Amino acid sequence: MIGLNEIKTGRNIVLDGTPYSVLYHEHSKTGRAGSVLRTRIKNLVTGAVLEKTFQGADQVEEADVTKSKAQYLYKEGENYSFMDNESYEQFSLSGAVLGNAINYLVEGTEIVVLNFNSTPINIEIPVKMKLRVVEAPPGIKGNTVSTGGKVVTLETGMKISTPLFVNEGDEIIVNTEKGEYVSRA
Repeated sequence: MIGLNEIKTGRNIVLDGTPYSVLYHEHSKTGRAGSVLRTRIKNLVTGAVLEKTFQGADQVEEADVTKSKAQYLYKEGENYSFMDNESYEQFSLSGAVLGNAINYLVEGTEIVVLNFNSTPINIEIPVKMKLRVVEAPPGIKGNTVSTGGKVVTLETGMKISTPLFVNEGDEIIVNTEKGEYVSRA
C-alpha cells in the first residue's frame, strides 16, 4: 500500500480492482484541515480519464503493470489478435478496449502490451507510424487557391488530410497521437 505522498504522475495504482495510471497530481493543505491530493487518472483497461480526490490518510495499492512486446496478427469480428514476441502465445483484445489504436494496426505491426497481473489489458502504439495510401483523389496542378490539402484513405481504412502531392500507393508517416499527416516515408 502506498500513501498520499507517494502517489505521483506516471505511477500506476489500483482502485476497485482496476489499474489506473496517474496523469496529474496536486497536493494541497489548508489551515486545520488534513492534506488533500487531487489527481487525474486514466483507466488502463478502458482508457477513460477521471478525476479523483484522496483525503489525509487514504492509501491505495500499487498496480503491477508490466510492458512486453508483441506483434499484431489479424482482426476477427470485434477482436484483434496479437502474438507475444517472447513466449509466442496468442491473445486477443476487443476493439472497444483498444479505442483509437485500431486505426493504425496493420498486420505485422510491433506494439507494446500493458500487462496487469500477467494478463494483457491494453496496448501502446508508436507515436509515428508508416502507412500506405490506398485511395486518393488526383491532385490538380495549380489548385493552390484552396486549403492545399485533400482527404486520402489509408490501408487501415482511416481517412486523413494530406498535402495535394500525396498519391495513391504512397507511404506516409502519420502522428498517432494527433491523427495527422507528418511526411512522406
